[in-house]
Amino acid sequence: MAQETQAGKLKEHEKERDFFCVVSDAFRVFARRCSVALGSAWAFAGAVLVILVWILTGPTFHFSDTWQLIINTATTIVTFLMVFLIQNTQNRDAKAVHLKLDEVIRALKGARNQLVDLENLSDEDLKKLEKQFQHLRKKAERDGIGSRNVTPAESR
Repeated sequence: MAQETQAGKLKEHEKERDFFCVVSDAFRVFARRCSVALGSAWAFAGAVLVILVWILTGPTFHFSDTWQLIINTATTIVTFLMVFLIQNTQNRDAKAVHLKLDEVIRALKGARNQLVDLENLSDEDLKKLEKQFQHLRKKAERDGIGSRNVTPAESR
């Protein structure tokens, strides 16, 4: 009896996960397509056209509060929704770039593997690492050699 209940819970959890995965994937595709379409020159031209139409209709509506409220409401709603789309695409792009850089670090002989997953370090640790790189750069400038020739051990 307990196994049947547990198996039922697992199947229910799998269905829930599948639903959320489907929704997540659909939003990812939607956000990517919107990002491509809304980041184009045509979308910008369309936005300018909407504003021009709004401005040209001003005299017809005697520049009323309602006329102003229409553009304010529309731009607020569009901006609110765009924040989520932009954040989603930026998060995915940043994660992809981090993974690619992590792979390059792992693949390069002599590269410091400690640099993998830097985005997970605390601000204090990042500042320490930044100081190490600043010291490396200054040492390379002082010695008149390229920074590639300075080893991480020399930066400490």
